[in-house]
Amino acid sequence: MNTGTNPKIKVGITMGDVNGIGPELILKTFEDLAITNLFTPVIFGSGKALYFFKQQLGYSKFNYKGIQDANQIQDGRINFIECSHKLEKVKMGIPTEESGEAAYLALKKAAQQLLEEKIDVLVTLPINKKNIQNSEFQFPGHTEYFASLFGQEQYLMFMVHEDLPLRVAVATGHIPISKVSQSLSIEKIYEKIQIMDLSLKIDFSIERPKIAVLGLNPHAGDDGLIGNEDQNIILPAIQKALDNQMIVMGPYSADGFFAKGMWKKFDGILAMYHDQGLIPFKTLSQMDGVNFTTGLPIIRTSPDHGPAFDIAGKNIADATSFKNAIYLAIDVFKRRLENIHLIENKLQTVVPKETQLDDEKIVLE
Repeated sequence: MNTGTNPKIKVGITMGDVNGIGPELILKTFEDLAITNLFTPVIFGSGKALYFFKQQLGYSKFNYKGIQDANQIQDGRINFIECSHKLEKVKMGIPTEESGEAAYLALKKAAQQLLEEKIDVLVTLPINKKNIQNSEFQFPGHTEYFASLFGQEQYLMFMVHEDLPLRVAVATGHIPISKVSQSLSIEKIYEKIQIMDLSLKIDFSIERPKIAVLGLNPHAGDDGLIGNEDQNIILPAIQKALDNQMIVMGPYSADGFFAKGMWKKFDGILAMYHDQGLIPFKTLSQMDGVNFTTGLPIIRTSPDHGPAFDIAGKNIADATSFKNAIYLAIDVFKRRLENIHLIENKLQTVVPKETQLDDEKIVLE
């Protein structure tokens, strides 16, 4: 693997659904070759789709070097690996069986190169979760797919906006809301807190991360009046984390937590289900955030939006979230190298006893 010094960090990029905004985001981001001074991009996808969007949208300056394998990567160039030789037609704005297959083939090839350490990190552009399904891909999204490659049950979907800063994870991912409560347990929530704590230390270089945990029910259950999960499941998980010297507080009522600006006091926030965390995150980040899969030995990020078929081909897609996903992946790669001692020591760190916790504030002496 790249040591982070020389050559440049190799950033793999999957095109996502070729009928969505993925090709447009690539063109907008890499039309200026100067970006290769920062890292070496390796795009996995369809040359036909890139050419089609390039002609339709007028990105005449965009050029790439076609390679067969990441062993042939050249610094200072936009490297491209063709993954969809059989793609016959691009239909901007319409998810098709063909575009789903093209998205999967690019993802499969990129994942292989990542596992073989031929690229250092991977940024995945949005897929359509329905048309990508096949006999080999039967997952609700990228996060679960990569977790399956490692047989990893303990992982975390982490939404990140470093400028705010705001970092929100979810205890349960892409599951129906009707199954959230039965999917929660003391051990599961504790594991998610633990993964977040490790990631904040290793991936974000926060020595003593402060974590907030949101409640499941309205008003965090109101002392059992509106459901008992908060008292019987979430609170014991928080206590277990405290017993293991993590700085964790909650459970907080989600509406008041964000409305009062309490999120600003914490390095990480654990929500109980998808929309509880992602609605406030996307509102505050203005769709410029990044989805980071943490808890895995590889680094994978993505923009915090979908393929946006409704605006595909209109040349109005905003590449900010995609660029942020690239930069976060690079930053995490560098931080993991800097914090390798924490990984090797399994983070046997101790929070000083003088750390004081209060229900509404944190005082660090």
